[in-house]
Amino acid sequence: MSAALLDGSAEGIAAAVRTGRISARAVIEATLERIAARNAKLGAFTDVLAERALARADAIDAARAKGEMLGPLAGAPFAVKNLFDVKGLPTRAGSKINRDLAPAGEDATLVTRLEAAGAILVGALNMGEYAYDFTGENAHDGPSRNPHSLDHMAGGSSGGSGSAVAGGLTPFSLGSDTNGSIRVPSSLCGLFGLKPTYGRLSRARTFPFVASFDHLGPLARSVGDLSATYDAMQGPDVGDPAQADKPVTLTRAGLDEGIAGLRIARLGGFFARGGEAAAYEAVECVAKALNATRAELPGAEIARAAAYLITMTEGAALHLDRLRERAGDYDPDVRDRLIAGAMLPGVWTVRAQKYRRQFREEARALFRDVDVLLAPATPCRAPKIGQRTFVLDGRELLVRPNLGFYTQPISFIGLPVVTVPIWTEGVKLPIGVQVIAPAWREDIALRVARALEREGVAKAPVADFSA
Repeated sequence: MSAALLDGSAEGIAAAVRTGRISARAVIEATLERIAARNAKLGAFTDVLAERALARADAIDAARAKGEMLGPLAGAPFAVKNLFDVKGLPTRAGSKINRDLAPAGEDATLVTRLEAAGAILVGALNMGEYAYDFTGENAHDGPSRNPHSLDHMAGGSSGGSGSAVAGGLTPFSLGSDTNGSIRVPSSLCGLFGLKPTYGRLSRARTFPFVASFDHLGPLARSVGDLSATYDAMQGPDVGDPAQADKPVTLTRAGLDEGIAGLRIARLGGFFARGGEAAAYEAVECVAKALNATRAELPGAEIARAAAYLITMTEGAALHLDRLRERAGDYDPDVRDRLIAGAMLPGVWTVRAQKYRRQFREEARALFRDVDVLLAPATPCRAPKIGQRTFVLDGRELLVRPNLGFYTQPISFIGLPVVTVPIWTEGVKLPIGVQVIAPAWREDIALRVARALEREGVAKAPVADFSA
């Protein structure tokens, strides 16, 4: 099997399988070989499901031999952050403690839906413990490494999701995003990532972090794959009480409609300070390509602070019993933040939630005048693994909580975002830009990302492993 096909898109693999140019078994065998060859360097996978994946591939090949119609993702391999339930595996959520849980009795809803579309699950992926992380470093399983420079962070908490896709192990993966955990690794690893509107995709049978902010979504090397996988995962599910009662809105057919008539603006104020020059240069590159104007979203700094408070208190409430019984089995960085959250006055969280409503109204008002907003995804390119602090705007800050500097205000109000990867000639690490749309308009954000991809402004190449 050609490396080019593995390095390509899920849609490309599916087209080859549907037409018989290659068998699904050959795709999965080659994928498993690549995982075996590269994962020791990347730290992306914590579990590889070879037997399950090969059985699924054989079933797809048998269906094709019978003349049955195959799904849009037929034979395409994927993997999921290990907070997704996978039948037969304990849902570890990056932790030591959860390894003692009984194996999951069934797959998460989104896994089931992707497999119904023909995709093949090949494993579960490394992540920051209990998703409380932006670095991709795990105290129990080791770090997920950035495929473009192995001594740099993949970003978190969906670090393995970013590492697997940028490393060419799978064409797409699933992650979660509470405060930025799809968008940060997409930025640092040079991928397209979609955080849908809060309540759009089912979270059923996944391990939670902060119920008020938890989102699930895909990371991929092409916008077409983002759109196709997003479409396959839509639909109502009584298993997630927070899921909105919204009709399925397919995006793939309209992906190439272009951006004519869209009013696009880059955000200033909070989103134009506090980061390194690379973050603003990337936004400028995208803004220039899209003829973007400028706009302000008042209150973003307060929104980030409020998101922090809600994250701390909800996270602490979820873990309080485990903290009392097994505090020593936590990553100390995670444990200390959870304990701090348990000590916050309840009135602070009430005020933060009230501000959430106010900030949502500010965003709605802004979207009366624009259709799309642009902002940095991270304040810098990927820091080095083990790096504890960085200097931003003359201040020394902790890396772990501050890589999500620009993502937190957006997930605070659940807006849909596509992160697009931007590269600078001669620089080995990318950085991302957030393409932000109004609630329930994932289609607009995807169209803008597709236009940038088509023009060569944004791209997501597989890291070079030839050396």
